[in-house]
Amino acid sequence: MALCCSASLGAANEEPFLKTLAGDWTGHGSMKRTTSSSPINLDCSFKSRATGQELSMNGTCRGLIVVSKAVSAEIKTTGSRYAGRYIGPSGGVSALSGSRAGNAIKLDVRWSKIINGDRNANMTIQRVDDNSIRITTVDRDPQSGKQVVTSQIDLDRR
Repeated sequence: MALCCSASLGAANEEPFLKTLAGDWTGHGSMKRTTSSSPINLDCSFKSRATGQELSMNGTCRGLIVVSKAVSAEIKTTGSRYAGRYIGPSGGVSALSGSRAGNAIKLDVRWSKIINGDRNANMTIQRVDDNSIRITTVDRDPQSGKQVVTSQIDLDRR
């Protein structure tokens, strides 16, 4: 899994926050293929670097002991707005847009194809504290209309 965030020159106020996401990270989490499926446990590790106004995160998440999928995101800031793209396990390019609220980047996701009955979801990249981050994706269940956490990865600084 790779995540990359880049802040434009006009958004220098985001640089200190992006630097807090740098380091070596390991952790666990889960994901659901659909809102109604059983969760798959994940083991993840990341190496992230912050250089000036850019943050890159590269790593792997493994589920079901041997299954590993590549995932990446590129996010740029313009002022306080974040926008970019996300490439998920299926390989499709999805659009991201949002902003930071405190210690969390809150993003609207526009999937590249219909997932769980529509193309919309939400992703949050949250700095929980100095030594942990959480990446969460929430989607709407097409049957009940309720919001369902479809992935959550908790990472601790090594």
